[in-house]
Amino acid sequence: FNVERGVAGMPTAFVATYGSGSPVISVLGEFDALPGISQKATPTKSPLKEGAAGHGCGHNLFGAGSLGAAIAIKELIQAGKIKGTVKFLGTPSEEKFFGKIWMVNAGLWDDVDVNISWHPSAETKADVQSSLALVDFKVEFFGQAAHASADPWNGRSASDALELYASGINYYREHVRPSVRMHYHIQDGGQVVNVVPDYSRIWVRVRDTKRSGMMPVYERVQEMAKGAAILANVDYKISLISGIYEVLVNREGGEIMQKNLELLGPIEYTDDEIAFGKKIQEITKKEQVGMDSAINPLLDTKENPGGGSTDVGDVSWNVANINLGVTTAPKDTPWHSWAVVACGGMSIGHKGMLYSSKAMSMTMLDLFENPALVDKVKAEYKERKGNEVYKAIIPEGPPPIPTKTK
Repeated sequence: FNVERGVAGMPTAFVATYGSGSPVISVLGEFDALPGISQKATPTKSPLKEGAAGHGCGHNLFGAGSLGAAIAIKELIQAGKIKGTVKFLGTPSEEKFFGKIWMVNAGLWDDVDVNISWHPSAETKADVQSSLALVDFKVEFFGQAAHASADPWNGRSASDALELYASGINYYREHVRPSVRMHYHIQDGGQVVNVVPDYSRIWVRVRDTKRSGMMPVYERVQEMAKGAAILANVDYKISLISGIYEVLVNREGGEIMQKNLELLGPIEYTDDEIAFGKKIQEITKKEQVGMDSAINPLLDTKENPGGGSTDVGDVSWNVANINLGVTTAPKDTPWHSWAVVACGGMSIGHKGMLYSSKAMSMTMLDLFENPALVDKVKAEYKERKGNEVYKAIIPEGPPPIPTKTK
């Protein structure tokens, strides 16, 4: 592979390319972990290192599984059995800063015909459901410090403004569509009890099934910050962090993937693996049914899918995209938890990882060998996108590269 490192202004983002000419098929590789859920490969909670990060979303499997598919296609191109170009894109910070947005903005999919992606899951399926659009921003309030008992009348509380703002969001919940989600995290509410706080900060997230529904809610919630600042007689500042689009579904691609899942058949598990899964279900208070080894049918695409959000959505608005989910944890496992980390460190997760490599490489091979399939997938993408003009929801300037921590 020809590897270009540090793309889109991010030191850990990269593009690995092999081959030449058309079609150009890309595959995504995520690799970021989550804080505080370090875990050994055991079915009981046992941190590998107390307080350290762990792969509670299975991105260790995600990146390696995608790389396996890219290598398989690279070998076929190298052997002269197929023609075209394969790209493997390392996409950092899916969980927090949504690195794919900056990669999209840098034009890294401009020459790609079809993109393939997968995600660890508790079931195996060609994924033809969308995700939620999302926007993240922070609000800062700036007041005047004073002694909280001796002369509080000289103070203007940034903490009061923050509480008023959070209350406004909570009252607003009654008046939004059921598909809307609003979350917040108070990052700074003051340091000590005997000082009127002169600074406070809150991180806010707004979601909806579509960007078009999310943006009016986002605008309204920003206005609430102004109202809270007026009530508390403080100043305020709103800073966009970033936002992501909902996934643009591609059923033509899903049908190709579904056929390959049926060709592969279900993942087979040993008695020990099933017992491991049931132990996790026992501890997390779920029904002890073990692993879901079925190949799930291709479902109708829901208008309101619920669930979470992903920056794969931004990729899907810029290139035809095919999604896959593969079982890497027992049924009903709490995601973003130690239980997912445990499965990712042993054979349950490893089997799903290898399965994803096979399913994606088979689907990619179909696209390389049959240009008509590429045309169908691209035609659906263009139809679903319509006249919508993609505009990245990111602030001005470079990506927010975090500082190194111990």
